[in-house]
Amino acid sequence: MKPRTHIQQEVAHLSKRLSRLTATQKAYAFRHCFKHYAIKRADGTNICTECGHSWKSDHDLADTLCGCTCPHCGMQLEALRTRKSVFSENEYFSIVTTSKQYQVIRFFFVKSRYKAGQAAKYSIYEVVQRWIAPDGTTTTIARLRGMSVLYYDLWAEYSDMEIRRNGGLRAYDIDPICTYPRQRFIPELKRNGFKGDYHNLLPYDLFKAILSDSHAETLLKAGQYPMLRHYIRSSFDMGQYWASIKICIRNGYTISDGSIWRDTINLLRHFGKDTNSPKYICPADLKAEHDRLVRKRNMQIEREKLEERIRKAEQHEKEYRKLKGVFFGIAFTDGTLQVRVLESVAEFAKEGTELHHCVFSNSYFLKKNSLILSATIDGRRIETIEVSLKTLEVVQSRGVNNSNTEYHDRIVSLVNNNVNLIRERMNAA
Repeated sequence: MKPRTHIQQEVAHLSKRLSRLTATQKAYAFRHCFKHYAIKRADGTNICTECGHSWKSDHDLADTLCGCTCPHCGMQLEALRTRKSVFSENEYFSIVTTSKQYQVIRFFFVKSRYKAGQAAKYSIYEVVQRWIAPDGTTTTIARLRGMSVLYYDLWAEYSDMEIRRNGGLRAYDIDPICTYPRQRFIPELKRNGFKGDYHNLLPYDLFKAILSDSHAETLLKAGQYPMLRHYIRSSFDMGQYWASIKICIRNGYTISDGSIWRDTINLLRHFGKDTNSPKYICPADLKAEHDRLVRKRNMQIEREKLEERIRKAEQHEKEYRKLKGVFFGIAFTDGTLQVRVLESVAEFAKEGTELHHCVFSNSYFLKKNSLILSATIDGRRIETIEVSLKTLEVVQSRGVNNSNTEYHDRIVSLVNNNVNLIRERMNAA
C-alpha cells in the first residue's frame, strides 16, 4: 500500500533508515527465544542441541532435575529424553526503540533448526513495525502475510516492508517470546506515567492507550494496574465508571481485579446503592463482596422466576382443584416428619423451585392418576412424594436435585402406613 497521509509518508521514509540488527542483538534473540536441550539417549549419551557436542554424564538424575552445561560451548541446557533427532521452532523477537518523534516496536521472525550431532542453525528477519506518534496515532509497516485462518506465521520473507492496513483485526498484534533489554522511549511516554514496566500488557497496547486516552494515563499514574489491564484488554466505556474510580483513587484504594470490580459496580447499581460512596465501592475484600452481591442477585432472579411460574400457573388452579380437591386436607406425621397433599399449583411451583426438580415444570398437577404430597420438617421441604391413585403405592419420592435424602425410607414407610386416608377419600367421592 502506498503511503497516503503525511504521517504514513514520513514513517515509510524513516523505516528505511532504521538500523539493521547487530550481531549482539541476533545472538541475544537466538539464545533467549528458544529452549536449549541436552538430548539424553538410552545409553547415557547427552547431545547438545546448540553445538552438537556429545558426552557422557555421571549425574543423570541431577541433569534431569536441574539441567546441565554443555562442556564444549557452555550453553545452559534442559534435559530432554527423546529419540527424535531433528527439531525446528519459530518464535518472535522484538526491539523497542525510537525514530525521530515516534515510538517504534520492531518484530522479528526467528527460526531454529536442530539436528542431533550438528550445530544449531538460526535465521531471523523483520516482519512488522508498529509506529506510534506522540498523540497515539499508529502506523503499521509489515511484510505480506498468508491468508490462512489456521496459520499466522506464513510471512512472505522476500516481500517488501510496506504500509499495511490493520483494520482493527489485530493481525499485527504480536506477543514476542522475548524483547531486547536495551530499550528507548519517547519522552511523552515518561511524561504520561510510563516507568519501564509493561504491567503484563503488550507494549503496543500500553503505549497507544496512555498516549491517546487520558483515562489510561490516569490509571497508570495512580498505580491502578489491574484496572488498567482490564480497561485496555476489554475496551469498555470507562465513562460509566470514571466517577467511582476517581473516588477509589482519592481514598487510596487499589482495585485488585478490574473485571470483578466493574461487575461489583454494576451489581451495586442494580440494587440502587450509591456508587459514589467509598463504603460500597472500596470493599476490603473485593471478591467476597462481589460473590455476596452475585448470590443476592441470583436469589432475586429465582424469586422473579418463581413469581412468573406462579402467575402462569394460576390458569390451572381450577382444573387442579377439580382433579384433586377431594384429597385436600390430608396430612399426617410421625412426630418429626410432616406429610401433606399439595393444595395449589402455586405450591407445586414453590416445591419445584426449592427442591430443584420437575414436579412443576413437568405439570404433575395435571396427572390424573397421581397424587403429590410434600414431606417437611419444621416447614423445611425434604422430599416430594408421588402416589399412584391406581395402586395406592409410592411411585417415587425425591429430594433436592432428585436425590434420596437420609429420611427417604422413613418417608416412604410413613406414606404407606397412611394410604388408607387416601382410599377413604376416593371411596367417599
